[in-house]
Amino acid sequence: MRATPLLRSRRALVRAAHPATLVVLVSTLSLVGCGRDAGSRAAARTGATDDTSATALPLVSDTLVPVVVTQAVDGDSDDPAIWIDTADVSRSIVLGTDKGDSTGGIYVFDLAGRIDTARTVRPLRRMNNVDAQTRLTGADGRVVDIAVATERRRQMIRVFSLPDMRAIDGGGIVVFDGDTSRAPMGIAIYRRPRDGAVFAIVGGKSGPATGYLWQYRLELVGGTVRATKVRAFGTYSGKKEIEAILVDDAQGMVYYADETVGVRQYHADPDSGDAELSLFATTGVVSDHEGLAIHSTSDSTGYIVLSDQQGHRIHVFAREGRTHPLLAVIPVRANETDGLDITARPLGPRFPAGMLVMMNDPGTFHFYDWRDVQRAIDAARSRGAR
Repeated sequence: MRATPLLRSRRALVRAAHPATLVVLVSTLSLVGCGRDAGSRAAARTGATDDTSATALPLVSDTLVPVVVTQAVDGDSDDPAIWIDTADVSRSIVLGTDKGDSTGGIYVFDLAGRIDTARTVRPLRRMNNVDAQTRLTGADGRVVDIAVATERRRQMIRVFSLPDMRAIDGGGIVVFDGDTSRAPMGIAIYRRPRDGAVFAIVGGKSGPATGYLWQYRLELVGGTVRATKVRAFGTYSGKKEIEAILVDDAQGMVYYADETVGVRQYHADPDSGDAELSLFATTGVVSDHEGLAIHSTSDSTGYIVLSDQQGHRIHVFAREGRTHPLLAVIPVRANETDGLDITARPLGPRFPAGMLVMMNDPGTFHFYDWRDVQRAIDAARSRGAR
């Protein structure tokens, strides 16, 4: 991801700021360039936003503004994951990676966007993507929620227990047999409904035309997670890379973004075959196809959301079936978004219908109220029906 000189200068200012002045500083940067909706909409929010220039959009013209902009990481933010505390949703957290080569890490944010320094894990070496999963069950009956992330410079995936962020991977799990040309980037966790088995699906910086993704079964043995490769699958165009991977547990599907080409769909269960089921989002993306997440309205309905990185917008597709028609294209204030995540669970007064989290350059994450996203989707579908 390349930044313009203006963005680089803004990134330096934001990272140099004391946390107490961060919101004021980001708000000032927003007002410099965010255009027609900066004053009226940003003033109504508790969080401020960064500058972005939305391109012309076919369906929706109103830019989504986040409720919260997090404190900045020290290096280069990349990918978020949401973990829900089912006992008390107010204690839910957002994980966010920092891609620093030797000083990166996995940051923990509360729902107000503040960094929890006690649980943030650093330094780590170029953390790329992160995902969270509930209920990994050990042979002794122990049950843990986990966060799994790719540590690119060490050719490893890292596993941490949630919510304490304690490493339970014995120092790291080597993937792709240590092949340095396939530095791990994307990751998603699949929990198979029929037996509770948990798998990590990993994508790399490069790889072959077929068998690009490697899938590992994760097992908790004596308090340590071990991984066993169960298959290699997935087509790769060779044009850029595969970073964003999404698993739909309920439907047993995995989706991944073949950048500049489209989104590919496969069975997530390794016992269900390796045939490609669909390729969609092949047109209308400025570049690149990046973050992917699902907003569920039931076990089988909802939306697949894709970030259009250089378009500074999201594309919303129908979750059902194999064709996944486009429902809306919505500009967002987040800039150069790599990763995103969504929950439909209510998370208190700021996010009563759930939230969309998007990585934002420079160095932060944006938390959007799902009600705003839904209004934009509804508006787009209404216009399309006319």
